[in-house]
This record gives sequence, C-alpha cells and structure tokens, in this order.
Amino acid sequence: MSRAPKSKGVQAPPAPPPEREGTRARAAKEPRRRRRNTGEFEERIGHRFKDPALLEQALTHVSALARVRQRGGSSYQRLEFLGDRNFPRADEGELSRRLADLVRKEACADVGRTIGLGEAIRLGASESNAGGRDRTAILADVCEALIGAVYVDGGYEAAAAMIGRLWEERMRSPVRPLRDAKTILQEWAQGRGLPTPAYREVERKGPDHSPEFRITVELPGRSPAEGVGRSKRAAEQAAAAAMLSQEGVKADRRDG
Repeated sequence: MSRAPKSKGVQAPPAPPPEREGTRARAAKEPRRRRRNTGEFEERIGHRFKDPALLEQALTHVSALARVRQRGGSSYQRLEFLGDRNFPRADEGELSRRLADLVRKEACADVGRTIGLGEAIRLGASESNAGGRDRTAILADVCEALIGAVYVDGGYEAAAAMIGRLWEERMRSPVRPLRDAKTILQEWAQGRGLPTPAYREVERKGPDHSPEFRITVELPGRSPAEGVGRSKRAAEQAAAAAMLSQEGVKADRRDG
C-alpha cells in the first residue's frame, strides 16, 4: 500500500527583525522625561502647559532646527510675533514711555535671566558655544515667544497673569529713567535749532538670526558718531550716546 505524500504545510512568513531592546520603552518615556525637565521651569513662570509642544517650540532657537526638524519641530519665531502683540500698548506721554521701557528687548532679556531662561533654550552647538544663552537679543525673543506660547495654551488671562507676575517689580519701579539717549539727543538738538538727528545704517554683518548693526548719526555742523548693536534700535541708541559724549552732554541715563 502506497503512502500518501506528506502534505506541505503553509509556511509562516519570516519574523520581522527584532526591535532593538529598549526602543519602545525610550519612546514611551520621552514625553515624561521632557515634562520632568520642564516642570521646574514651568513652576518659575507660574504656568503649567496643557500642550508641552508649545513650550518646546517657544524654547527652540533657529540654530537648533537641523536636529529639531527630524521630529517635525519648529522654532520660536511665530510665537515671538504673537507674544509681542500681547504686550500692553499706550499712545501718549509718560505712560507710553513707561510701557516702552517695560517691553524693550533689554527689559525682556532681564526678565528672562531672572527665570533662568538661558538654561532652558534649545540652541545649536555653535550658537551655544558663542554665548547665545546670555545674548540679550535671543533672551528677549524667546521671552516674547514664551508669552505667545502661554497665550495659545491658556488664553489671554493666563498670558496676562504671567506678565503681571514676571513684570510686577518693573511695573512698580522702572529699572531705568524714562528718557533714552535718542530722546536726549533729539531734545538737545531741538534746543539749539538743529533738525532731528539723522540715522543711517553703515554695515550689517553676522548670521540672519543674530545680526550686528553699525549705524551713524549726523547733525549739521557736528561730526558724525557711530554705534554698534544687535538690533537697529540698539545701534541707534549707541550712536546717539556716542554723539552726546562727543558734544560733552552728560547723559547718565541707561540707553536702550
């Protein structure tokens, strides 16, 4: 009696290559790790984010985008724009100057330093090595982005509450007199029948995310004076201060 041929069973598909040990575990822990790392910072600013991605975006500098984009991230620039629009505004007189003092880059950077913002910013290696964590322009921009992030995450009241907490001391007593070098120079020129000082950009250098400006200021019958700064405003103030010094005008106010 002949034996029936053995039936060839359907072979199972080959098993996928084994996943590296710990990959899923690390992925699961990553959000918790980021939350632990930012928790202390959230306590300092007085707002706990419902959407941690907003905080991560607010703290990400453009120099870090090469590695952030691999995870679909983006920098703080859009949030900075939104945060700037959430600052209060005024139209005239001392109130306008007082508010201008509160929202100037130097004031925002000072607030950033008080909350340890520099330590929390995500920078590219070159920017970090160049001292970017304490650079006034970066701290100010990220501070504005932080306000924008809180606004998106918690609404106007949350953003206003954070501004109130972080700016309260400055609201009560401005850290600098209300007139800056440009204002003093303009008043000095007008008092002598001179036209408004003319400012002109002489040079711009450095990367787009961290430029340096050189600006000259001119008045008829006076030698021009130059100033350098990380923004046009700062360079103009430096130029005005240089001309005041050149003309022997005492300006013991901190310019900005």
